[in-house]
Amino acid sequence: MGEIIGRGGMSNVYVGRDERLGRPVAIKLLKSSLAGDPIFRTRFRQEAQAASRMAHPTIVRVFDAGEERVAEAGGSEAIVPFIVMEYVQGILLKDLIRQGPVDPAEAVRITDGILTALEYSHRAGVVHRDIKPGNIMLTNSGQVKVMDFGIARAISDSSATVAQTTAILGTAQYFSPEQARGESVDARTDLYSTGIVLFELLTGRAPFRGETPVAVAYQHVSEAPVAPSSINPKVSPALDQVVAHSLAKDRFARFQSAADFKVDLQIAGAGKIPSKRLPREDFQSSLFGAPPTLTSGSDVALTQLAGDDEYAVRTQSRPPVIWIWAGIASVAVILIAILFWVFTLKETNIVPDASRVIPVTAGQTYDGANATLQQLDLVTQRYDVNDPTVPVGEVVRTDPGAGTVVQPKTLISVYVSLGPKPVAMPSVVGSSVAAATPTITALGMKIGATTKENSATVAADVIISTTPAAGAQSFAGDTVNFVVSNGLVTVPNVVNVPLDQATVALRAINYTVNTTNDDTCPTSGQNPVTNQSIPAGDGAQAAEITLTYCTGAVVPPTTPTPTPTATP
Repeated sequence: MGEIIGRGGMSNVYVGRDERLGRPVAIKLLKSSLAGDPIFRTRFRQEAQAASRMAHPTIVRVFDAGEERVAEAGGSEAIVPFIVMEYVQGILLKDLIRQGPVDPAEAVRITDGILTALEYSHRAGVVHRDIKPGNIMLTNSGQVKVMDFGIARAISDSSATVAQTTAILGTAQYFSPEQARGESVDARTDLYSTGIVLFELLTGRAPFRGETPVAVAYQHVSEAPVAPSSINPKVSPALDQVVAHSLAKDRFARFQSAADFKVDLQIAGAGKIPSKRLPREDFQSSLFGAPPTLTSGSDVALTQLAGDDEYAVRTQSRPPVIWIWAGIASVAVILIAILFWVFTLKETNIVPDASRVIPVTAGQTYDGANATLQQLDLVTQRYDVNDPTVPVGEVVRTDPGAGTVVQPKTLISVYVSLGPKPVAMPSVVGSSVAAATPTITALGMKIGATTKENSATVAADVIISTTPAAGAQSFAGDTVNFVVSNGLVTVPNVVNVPLDQATVALRAINYTVNTTNDDTCPTSGQNPVTNQSIPAGDGAQAAEITLTYCTGAVVPPTTPTPTPTATP
């Protein structure tokens, strides 16, 4: 298994290689905490098998799935569910949206690709349940690829409520109203989420935003989104209408199939307003669900359920009086109930009381963090890791991270700093800085300053010494400074120095010494140097130098004549 290429709230994705077929694959490792639920493991296998049978250009293929037993720190074993998928090179749609609104024509093309994938999966009986930009990729050639079919259902079926599923899936921005209310979902749920994605492509932001998932879910249930054109003037009224149709609160008022959504989207993308009007809520349908005349086996029922006004059958011009009064009474009761719910709404209406929010423990000691997490009825496991910035003994992070909503008894991995990673400074003397840099940086150390210095033996641009020195105990993150030869040598001043001493000094700097004598100058017998062909100071390395020395007649030292003194 190779490097990590993606992280999520419930899994990490690594690049791998199928040795049998010789192709790259993506391996998704789900959190071991999910595998503790036997219902999840059963549903996970069933959904992975269903997803593996789907072969379509707009869907990321699932090649294999299963469970792997891995050894954890402390000698215990954990079951890690995994999925082996098609490896796709490209960009996640959420990363594209982060750059700003997409051109409307490109937004239509991308959404058309998503709907093509959903049209295929819905015919196969697979509802995605978690359509969002983080589950959609654009390949390098622009092909739309939808991934993670069936995982949302496996998780939600193993949870007591839809709120717990929300905590695992991580975001409520793409929830349909029925998901937020904890009701059953169907293919129209995917179409609502696709409408959210289309809105975000056109405007660069989600239609509903809030400080908490509760606030966002409430908006999905009770508030109408603004028109995309009010945020991005480039959006046409036709696309405004398609977005509004896809985001209808009542699933019977939405597009009833991916094919219907695609048709209207393509018409709007061509600059024309779709011929079908925005669906008006049927009085009976909005209050009591589908009209009682609809039967699952009749063509008329299917036509009415699809919201096609051209074929809707009405047997009378207006509803019976009893239905009118019953509707009025029901509306009054619903309004009172909604007002009561709004005024008593608390965050625990969607996130159950049993849930826990992982607190921020980074910077605390392990004992302090452990006590805090255990008070929340969470199970902790310690992992010691090197970190160049966090002091020894302090918590670096937790997995799942701070702010994640989890259930009691969830295993929380607590990563504690061992400080910087110790490394032995390698010997790079004799090489260039460019050649030494990969060796230094591979140890996590940093390249510092370079100082030039004269050297008699080391060639230009070659390292003479380092700080810290080779073999010294160092740490990842430390800075390494270099002393490098500048290709020059310091020539000493040997004028007036005896010839034999001058020759030794110059040979010590790797100079070749030539001599010439001068018999015109007197000498005291030491043969002093009277001239050097290369002056003292900076000079070239390994050069030849000529010394002129004195060989004239020896002049005896003079003895001072005593001064006569007078005799008294």
